[in-house]
Amino acid sequence: MDWTLELVVVPVSDVDRAKTFYIDNAGFTLEVDHSAGEDFRVVQLTPPGSACSIALMRNIAAPGSLQGLHLVVSDIDAARAELLGRGIAASEIFHFGPNGQTPGPDPQRASYNSFLSFSDPDGNGWLVQEVKRDGSPA
Repeated sequence: MDWTLELVVVPVSDVDRAKTFYIDNAGFTLEVDHSAGEDFRVVQLTPPGSACSIALMRNIAAPGSLQGLHLVVSDIDAARAELLGRGIAASEIFHFGPNGQTPGPDPQRASYNSFLSFSDPDGNGWLVQEVKRDGSPA
């Protein structure tokens, strides 16, 4: 039996503001925007090429509490340029070396070791990670 992760809830203080950020800035696709009464609304969005979506849900007790979700890309430089071009304050690229977090991409460009980060307007934190899936060295 396959067990697939297909939806992650992202707690936000303002669903409309978060929806605008993820669509206009991060380039996610809107899948669902559903309300049931005044107290329930879910907005489901999917990153380009992903099988897993996020659901923006208003949570005044915990907006910004989600940290460390990973978006995987094949080219971290192109991903950073795209985020910056969309108005997102993306970090510089970094990797983990013998002394911990180090500026710049992994010197060997090995999969799973070059990152950048960004946050949504509530402070939910994302990592973008470079992974080669085309037969390149891992």
